[in-house]
Amino acid sequence: MTAAPDTTRTVRFHEFGEPADVLRLETVPVPAPGPGRVRVAVHATGLAPADWALCRGLFPGGLPRGIGCDVSGTVEAVGAGVTDVKPGDLVFGTADWAGQPIAGASDHAIMDHWFAVPEGLDLIQAAALPMALSTAYWHLTRLGLTDVPADGTDGPAPDRTVLINGAGTTIGYAAVQIALTRGLRVVATAGATYTRQLTDLGAVVTTYGPGLPARVKALTDAPIDAAFDTAPANNALPELVEIVGGAANRVLTCSDVAAAPDLGVRDSFHEDPATFTDEERYGAFPEFAQLAAAGRFAVPIAGTYPLEDWRTALDVSLTGHARGKLLLLPSGSH
Repeated sequence: MTAAPDTTRTVRFHEFGEPADVLRLETVPVPAPGPGRVRVAVHATGLAPADWALCRGLFPGGLPRGIGCDVSGTVEAVGAGVTDVKPGDLVFGTADWAGQPIAGASDHAIMDHWFAVPEGLDLIQAAALPMALSTAYWHLTRLGLTDVPADGTDGPAPDRTVLINGAGTTIGYAAVQIALTRGLRVVATAGATYTRQLTDLGAVVTTYGPGLPARVKALTDAPIDAAFDTAPANNALPELVEIVGGAANRVLTCSDVAAAPDLGVRDSFHEDPATFTDEERYGAFPEFAQLAAAGRFAVPIAGTYPLEDWRTALDVSLTGHARGKLLLLPSGSH
């Protein structure tokens, strides 16, 4: 058996501020997994705008704190009460970023939610899934859309249409695929980068920007039953409300949370936190990991970087035009 590591490299911050100013690559002791946790040798970790929001003070808490929520890797050790995995197993899921002084952007990390990597799913592709999949699935569930079966034999009628605004984002791209898997019709807004891919998936695609209601009307006569907004805040919410017939409660945004309340639009931060469940956030992971292994679900990957090149990945992310998931790979993974 390989001896447990003594130290790990990790990217983390000791004070809140701009990511480029407060983040450092450090070498620190490797934590042991507590009850209900596992430690992995990290193969890949995904970065997201949420990491930079954490650096700036979103969800204040104990410091230091690491970045990188999405993780894939090999189990090294398990905490008390963990019986579903053992050392040597390949897993993907989320790092315990809130309960540990390190997160996924490390050679070794503690995970709080994990799932087996199915045969045929590359570990880099697996690490791109968690945040996009969980966020997209959770929001579509809140809109009442994930209970539509793929074969249409049970549950609500599948003849419903959802508009995904920002389908070129990782969350939006995941949402399009989830909705199509559930038998929904999908109208998507996207830029040129992913228009062809989204069309090939089965979505009806149009462009961003003012005049969206008229463009949607020209594409389909079907009523738009709900809209999920994932696009960077661009004053689209009033038009999305118009598109769903003025029913603002059928629009849910995970991006323009500042404008949503005044319009009566639902947003991620004002959904009742007491009703959040692990089933909503993580229950679909095994299903969509299997689909990913079969080549039927994916989160676009824009680039991979060695862990020591984290600043390059940060610079790309901060442009707002990464056009896919950015992943850090510890030594030996790339």
